[in-house]
Amino acid sequence: MSLRILHVMFTVDRSYGGPIEVVLQTAREHRRRGNTVEIVSLDGPRDSCVEQCELTCHAVGPGIGKFRFAPKLVPWLRANKAKYDLVIVNGIWNYASLGVWRALRRSSTPYYVFTHGMLDPWFKERYPLKHLKKCLYWPWAQYPVLRDANAVFFTSEEERILAHRSFWPYRCNEHVVNYGTTGALGDLQTQREIFLERFPHLRGKRSLLFLGRIHEKKGIDLTLRALAECLQNAPQEEVADVHLIIAGPDDGEYAKTTRALCDELHLTERTTWTGMLGGDLKWGAFLVSDAFVLHSHQENFGVSVAEALSASLPTLITDKVNIWREIDEWRAGFVDKDDLGGAVRLLRRWLETSADEWADMRARARECFVSRFHITRSTQSLLDALAMYRGRRL
Repeated sequence: MSLRILHVMFTVDRSYGGPIEVVLQTAREHRRRGNTVEIVSLDGPRDSCVEQCELTCHAVGPGIGKFRFAPKLVPWLRANKAKYDLVIVNGIWNYASLGVWRALRRSSTPYYVFTHGMLDPWFKERYPLKHLKKCLYWPWAQYPVLRDANAVFFTSEEERILAHRSFWPYRCNEHVVNYGTTGALGDLQTQREIFLERFPHLRGKRSLLFLGRIHEKKGIDLTLRALAECLQNAPQEEVADVHLIIAGPDDGEYAKTTRALCDELHLTERTTWTGMLGGDLKWGAFLVSDAFVLHSHQENFGVSVAEALSASLPTLITDKVNIWREIDEWRAGFVDKDDLGGAVRLLRRWLETSADEWADMRARARECFVSRFHITRSTQSLLDALAMYRGRRL
């Protein structure tokens, strides 16, 4: 039987990273199976991201303030809930989740929540003042959203365990589902050449690729400091072709800080800032690179990690990326701590790995993706979970 699924999101702007990208990709797989997927978001109806969204997007904003309060959300959900078999909330700490709870908690329409790593204790430790504010908000607003959901979905066992350490009280119907992406598609050689035509100076380089939001939690400063140390201590003939590609929206304040650090460490000539990439250019970046690097301090899943694996690109990640165990198990990359020592060790292991060993690791990276993170597996995992919990209330 076909399903009518409604995703609720605070934005469909793809520059915000993984969740919207996975929703779009999963929707294509749902359509292949005969299901329909729509979105309601807190964006304004005339926002460019809404106009460009490939799914039907009911924009009930613009949301007001950081919380994105949108008074039209609850009336819209109450008026339209009968059109859908279920509702999936993507993320917490904004009005999207609270609005769903207000509209559906006493209705027959089930709702489910993806927290997308937003209960990770790293935020509590890094931003104590914000955490205190969230503690005041938690008991009367966010906790009931999770408590009354048919299920709260986590994308790894690591994420589920960490969620217990941030707030009290804590009670919800937990379920771990696979999470994934479509992966590399199209003519790989063409995509590679499209990227190199845009950035011809990268031809023949041994490139490290960072692809994602330019944010302090991503540990880009560790990447730069570790790269500078490795380049300084290695024989120059061995690292002459080493280059760093930073791909992501680069017009924010933290990006300016990162560029300044790049200059300070004398890495400007070895670093290429591409801005945000999409389509063939994005896949071309994966395909011309030698390794994917993410020295993140907190990463719920890491869609870009899975995308790298799909392009047979081994990953250099920290044990704060919640799928690190899968990478380690498949030997699809290297894993270490999220500090400067760990970052240096990762880069040195990469530099010291032989070409034959790295070729084997590339093959294992692709095998890991197909086995664990392909969109068909993650979609089926979600459908199995929905079948289990549909109609169930705590």
